[in-house]
Amino acid sequence: MSLFTLNEWIAQQLQDIEQALTDWVAAPRGHAAPVPSAAGMDTLSQAMRYAVLDGGKRMRPLLVLAACEAVNGNRHAALRAACAVELIHAYSLVHDDMPCMDNDVLRRGKPTVHVKFGEAMALLAGDALQALAFELLTPADDAPDGFDAACQARLCRLLAQAAGYQGMAGGQAIDLASVGMHLDSEQLHDMHRLKTGALLQASVMLGAGCGAASGPVQVALLDYSAAVGLAFQVVDDVLDVTADSATLGKTAGKDAAQDKPTFVSLMGLQASQQYAQALLARALASLNTLKSSGLPRTDALRALANMLVNRQN
Repeated sequence: MSLFTLNEWIAQQLQDIEQALTDWVAAPRGHAAPVPSAAGMDTLSQAMRYAVLDGGKRMRPLLVLAACEAVNGNRHAALRAACAVELIHAYSLVHDDMPCMDNDVLRRGKPTVHVKFGEAMALLAGDALQALAFELLTPADDAPDGFDAACQARLCRLLAQAAGYQGMAGGQAIDLASVGMHLDSEQLHDMHRLKTGALLQASVMLGAGCGAASGPVQVALLDYSAAVGLAFQVVDDVLDVTADSATLGKTAGKDAAQDKPTFVSLMGLQASQQYAQALLARALASLNTLKSSGLPRTDALRALANMLVNRQN
């Protein structure tokens, strides 16, 4: 058996992810005549592609594909799910950066979508990306075996729940309402379980949903993804105070400037760093239980957890 190498695995996955996103996110039609309707559609497609392509770590799609690999699932379905969750993530960033929310001007090392295309087009681009995510999960009549209507419906429901009121959007609402307030540990965990953790957890479970995962396997993957999702936010909070904007690709120190509650403001920097490592240990321990369930192909999930927690941007 060949030795697992994370960089090689990521390079292989990213090639498929980037090609699929390039193919599936609408390209400008390039009309010769300046027809207003055509111009508007072309600008919208440009804004959508600007928000998605040429940037981002693709952590969520990678988790989808790693989980699918762990359960020996349907790769075609998982690639669609991977792109779908990335579109939801991208739409959330477009809206989150707008003046009515975080009012940020830098994302992935370049001007945010509303700075580049205007607020109205940024709003529409986010809306269109959200809709496209569910379109990708419901292909027409060419769905291969194992990605039937029932599987499509399960994946759509999982993604919708993670993105909506009881997931990312709900967490963002709590975040907006919490500016300038002190949250205790339970409240802060609840907020980030929804705002950040829900979509990361859904990424793992979308991948698992592309195969036949038993009850014990699903429980282990749920615990792994919950720990990874929370650790991701803890590390984000740490990097917000320890890294610069050029390294992050977004505005550093924004949380403190906006007086937002964070793990660092609650626990302190060193304790937050230690907590992230404890969450990593919990995630890896969950993967260890999968070996006894007949799922030895967890190398990618294990390596991604380590990379996520020990990242510098």
